[in-house]
Amino acid sequence: MYAPIRMPGPLFDEIAAGGGSPEAVAFLVRGERTRRLLLLRELLDRLDADPALLGPLDATAVWSALEAAAARAPGPVDDLLLSPQVGSWLAHTLRRLHGTASGPPLWADAGQLAAVAAAAAVHAGTEAELLLPARGAAVSLPALGMVRLPGPDGDDFHAVPARAGGGRITVHGPHGPGVTVRPLDAPESAHWLPVHRLATGPGLPAVQLDDLDPYRDLDEPIAPRRLAPGELHAWHRLFRETVELLRQDGGAGPGGLRPEEISRIVPWQAKDEDAGLPVPSSGLSASTGDAFASMVIARPQDPVALAETLVHEFQHSKLGALLHLFPLVEDEERAELHYAPWRADPRHLPGLLHGAYAFVGVTGFWRARTHDADTQRRDRAAFLFALRRLQTRMVLRTLATRARLTVAGQRLVTRLTGTVDGWLREPVEPGDSGERAGCRRVAQDEGDGRTTGQVRVHQTGAAAECGLDHRLVHVDAEGPAQALADQCTPDPGIDLHHLRAGRGQDELHMREPVGVVDGGEHLVEPTLQRGPLRLREGDREGG
Repeated sequence: MYAPIRMPGPLFDEIAAGGGSPEAVAFLVRGERTRRLLLLRELLDRLDADPALLGPLDATAVWSALEAAAARAPGPVDDLLLSPQVGSWLAHTLRRLHGTASGPPLWADAGQLAAVAAAAAVHAGTEAELLLPARGAAVSLPALGMVRLPGPDGDDFHAVPARAGGGRITVHGPHGPGVTVRPLDAPESAHWLPVHRLATGPGLPAVQLDDLDPYRDLDEPIAPRRLAPGELHAWHRLFRETVELLRQDGGAGPGGLRPEEISRIVPWQAKDEDAGLPVPSSGLSASTGDAFASMVIARPQDPVALAETLVHEFQHSKLGALLHLFPLVEDEERAELHYAPWRADPRHLPGLLHGAYAFVGVTGFWRARTHDADTQRRDRAAFLFALRRLQTRMVLRTLATRARLTVAGQRLVTRLTGTVDGWLREPVEPGDSGERAGCRRVAQDEGDGRTTGQVRVHQTGAAAECGLDHRLVHVDAEGPAQALADQCTPDPGIDLHHLRAGRGQDELHMREPVGVVDGGEHLVEPTLQRGPLRLREGDREGG
C-alpha cells in the first residue's frame, strides 16, 4: 500500500510562481513517471482480462521483452516510457478501451505496446521475438523512428514478425526480404527513417522533431509525413537561434525556459482543411497533458516568435503535470462564462487557469526582452509586457473571486498573483508616441467592449502594428503602476493571507496515492514489475 507523494513546499512554490528550477521541474517529471506506470499497469490488467484485444499479437511475449529490457537498462527504458510518443499512445489506447476515442482496428492501437517493447529491447541490447503492428509498409518504433518495408505502401493494418538483439532489429514484411537496422545510430536510408533531433547544446539532450510517430497528433493516429529537406533545414536554423535567445534569460524564473527540458516538437504541416482553422496557421501551437514537454507548432518566421511559443506551451505542460498531482479547482465547472483577454470566446474556469499560467510565462518572456539593444524590438517588448501583465492580473482576479479553489489552487493563484503584482510595480519605458497612441486607442475600444458571453474581436491596423491580432484591454502606459494594481485587487471577502503567511509551507500532498517521501527528500516510486508494483532497490519507505 502506498502513501501519498508529498511535494516539498519550496518546489511547489517555484512552479506556482510561474517558473521552476531544474529540481522543481524534475519533481514534476517524476510524478509523470509514476502516472505513466500506473496507466501502463491499467492497460496490462485489461489485456490480461481480455487477451483478444491484441488480436494476432502475443501479450506474454510483449511483456517478457519489456521486462527483460527494463531489468538490463532501467534508465533508457524509463526514458522511453516517459517519452511523448508512449504517453500519447497510452492515453489514446485507454480512451479507446473506455469508448471515448476512435481509430484504427483496436488490436493495432493496443498492439503498439509491442512496438514499445521492441524499442526497449533495442535500447537495452536484449533479445526479443515479437509481432509488431504495421500500417502499410511502415513500422513505428516509438521515439526512435520508422522502418519502411519493401512493397507497396497503404493504410491497411497487419502484423509483421520482428527480431531484436544486440541493438539491431530485423523486420519481415509480406513483400521482399527482411529489413535490418541499428536504430540508435543508423543514418536515414530507404528503409530507415530516424526521428529528427534539434541540438540544445554540447552534452545536453536534443529535442525531437517528430514527423513520423502515428500518435504525434492531438487526435486519432495519423500517417507519417516527412519534412521536405528545405523545411527541415529551416527548423534547424530557427531552433539554433531560438536556443541562443533563451540562454540569455537564464531559465528558472517565470518566462525563462531551459531548451533541453523540451522533449519534442511536432511540426504542424499545412493541410487542405486549413480554411477551417480558428487562427492563422502561422500562429498555431498546441499541447496535451498526455505528453509532457511535447508541443505541436507551425514553424514561425523568427526566433523570438518560436521562443515565445515554446515558453507558452511549456507552461501548459508544467501546469498539466501539476494537475495530475493536485486538484486545484473544487468542482472544475465547465460553463464557458468568463472573459479571457487573449481569446475571442468566453472560457470555463479550468481553461482560464491554464491561460493565466501560460500567460504569466509569456509576460515574463516579454519582460526579459525590454532590455533589447534594438529600439524597435525593445519598444514592442515593453508594450507587450505592459499589456500581458494587466491581462493576466485581470484573469487571476477572476480566479480568486469566482473559482472554488482547493488549498493547493489558492496557493497557486496567490503565488502567480504575487509574481504579476511585482511586475505591475515596474516602470515601463514608453516607445514611439504615435505607435503608443494607436495601441491605446485599440486597447480602450477593446476594454469598453468587454462583456460576459459576448466579446467583440478586432483586427485593426493599429493592433497588427502592435504585434497583436486579438482583443486588447485598456492599458495606459503613462499611468502609475499602482493604479493598475489597484484595479485588480481581490475582493475584500477573499482572504488569502494565511497562504502568504506560509500555511502548508513544508509540503503538499498530491492526489495520487502512488508513493511517499522519506524526510522530504527521497521519492519512493513503483517500478516496471508485474504483480504488485515494487519499489526501486535502495528506496526507503517512510512518512
